[in-house]
Amino acid sequence: MTAVKAQSRFGELLDLAQREPVAVTRHGRTVAYVVSEYDYQAIQAMAQDRANAVRWYDDYVAALKSDRSEVTPRITPEEIKQLINEHRA
Repeated sequence: MTAVKAQSRFGELLDLAQREPVAVTRHGRTVAYVVSEYDYQAIQAMAQDRANAVRWYDDYVAALKSDRSEVTPRITPEEIKQLINEHRA
């Protein structure tokens, strides 16, 4: 939806966004997306999960470097990287 159309048909834009994310374009390129509250919450939860995974991974690597005898890995670093990459997609 163009920015001009989004401005003149704001109610329609909001209705469309309840069904799927709506790209808003200006001069032929996307400048914004309008999403429902549900989609926004899902995006926020995914971002938080990813941040938690990255923080856990950093702590895990730091613990391995500080004293290998105290840390018994349950999953490999490769598996952790794969989990993080899955959250990026």
